Amino acid sequence: IKTEKLLRIEDHDFAMRPGFGGSAIPVGIDVQVESIDSISEVNMDFTMTLYLRHYWKDERLAFPSSNNLSRTFDGRLVKKIWKPDVFFVHSKRSFIHDTTMENIMLRVYPDGNILYSVRITVTSLCSMDFSRFPLDSQNCSLELESYAYAESDLMLYWKNGNDSLRTDEIALSQYFIEEFHPSHGLALYSSTGWYNRLYINFILRRHIFFFMLQTYFPTMLMVVLSWVSFWIDRRAVPARVSLGITTVLTMSTIITGVSASMPQVSYVKAVDIYLWTSFLFVFLSVIEYAAVNYFTTKEEMKKLKQLKLSGYDASQAMAFDGCFHDQDIELSTFPLSDLNTDPCVSSKNSTTPDLPPVLGTRLRRRRSIRQSVNHIMSNSYKIDSYSRIFFPLAYFLFNIIYWSIYS
Repeated sequence: IKTEKLLRIEDHDFAMRPGFGGSAIPVGIDVQVESIDSISEVNMDFTMTLYLRHYWKDERLAFPSSNNLSRTFDGRLVKKIWKPDVFFVHSKRSFIHDTTMENIMLRVYPDGNILYSVRITVTSLCSMDFSRFPLDSQNCSLELESYAYAESDLMLYWKNGNDSLRTDEIALSQYFIEEFHPSHGLALYSSTGWYNRLYINFILRRHIFFFMLQTYFPTMLMVVLSWVSFWIDRRAVPARVSLGITTVLTMSTIITGVSASMPQVSYVKAVDIYLWTSFLFVFLSVIEYAAVNYFTTKEEMKKLKQLKLSGYDASQAMAFDGCFHDQDIELSTFPLSDLNTDPCVSSKNSTTPDLPPVLGTRLRRRRSIRQSVNHIMSNSYKIDSYSRIFFPLAYFLFNIIYWSIYS
């Protein structure tokens, strides 16, 4: 007997759902996820391949059978009968695999129960929150719903409860799948009413090791490299400027590379905080040398002006640049009266007699903030000394706070 005659396809109007005019027809769903093919942060979507199976009963397709065996058909018969019009909410594109034939299977049981299975690849929207990127977890879901039949005509439900969702062993390059679970709900459309909706929920936790190698470690090394200039002599202008500009440009390249692989969101991401704070440390190291160079030049010009007024040779005057280099030159050629004008030695050669110390007491005048600043300006080499301590401590403190908040 031909299939069409056995199932009496020509005797019924399969444009109408089973039990039209009565209660809603129940349609059970189960899903087996074959793979998650890709996850795109830029487009905020994911691509999934799955087996979607529908279960319902259509008594119009019941047929006599002596051995109670089901009959299995391919996609050619599917076009001639009624089937649920399930679609994927928020999907961008999807297709049914068709190699070598359409991946569609229809199984009809003698009592009219039907299994309809199809293999689909779907790309769907996933609203991602990147405020903690790359130390983030993303909650995504694939939503299924009947397009034409409201809740009063078709009732979608998970066929076997939580066991209706099964997954193959899935491995992703940047994510670890923490959880797969099904859920259900209702969706309201103002013009057509309530619809049953099924959800395939999964939680993705990002692997941090890739970003540690590509972003965090290079950034840390650039910041540490910028501190090397604090140990280079302040008169080695080409060396310190080249080092500062190189680290700044490298940090700019890292920031640009990270931004290019991310969507243009309007909020600050965790990686942005780390990169821009590190960029600030590198930038401040360049500004620190600009201050050192400025104060050093100002100090030497002041010394040069004093020595010119005393009539010294210009080459000797340029060599004498501060009390901390006095051991490098012969000071016997300079008159004592001129040395007394130097603030570094004036206190030693002061004509004011020292008062005898009082036993049991020690008095020290505290410097004001302005005096301390003037002291540092007149001894610019101390800025490098302080920076060698302040910059590493500040960056270490920033890392402790950052990783304690986001890890």
